Amino acid sequence: MKIAYKRILLKLSGEALAGERKNGIDAETLGNICDKIKEIVDMGVEVSIVVGGGNFWRGRYGHEMERTTSDYMGMLATCMNGLALQDALESRGVPARLQTAVEMRTIAEQYIKRKADKHLANGRVVIFSGGTGSPFFTTDTAAALRAAEIEADAILVGKTI
Repeated sequence: MKIAYKRILLKLSGEALAGERKNGIDAETLGNICDKIKEIVDMGVEVSIVVGGGNFWRGRYGHEMERTTSDYMGMLATCMNGLALQDALESRGVPARLQTAVEMRTIAEQYIKRKADKHLANGRVVIFSGGTGSPFFTTDTAAALRAAEIEADAILVGKTI
């Protein structure tokens, strides 16, 4: 089978991982998403993922919270989702690496373009978390940025299941 794209970036919203629950992570939904990702990887496509965190944290909701603090909490939420994706993929035999724009060495690799390229070329799914690492930017921005950096052939978006 001829594949349409060699390298893709999949942008998943946090809500997509929550399924019908609307918050947190629904194990069955997460599993279904990872089964589909495995199918794509098995076709020979290099897959990267930017995951949102809205299933855990959706900004200030009008609360008395400073915007930067709120955005950093959202970045942490994306890391939790990234860990869940990595674990679910690896349990299916799909090698995966979590890279983050926010340094947390014991949990994930720091995002480095060359390292991401190497992982992708070696058949590993690369999950980008922590957004851009800067407040005031959404994970949609991070998806466009990472796709440009890794020279993805396409950005695919999964907002809800």
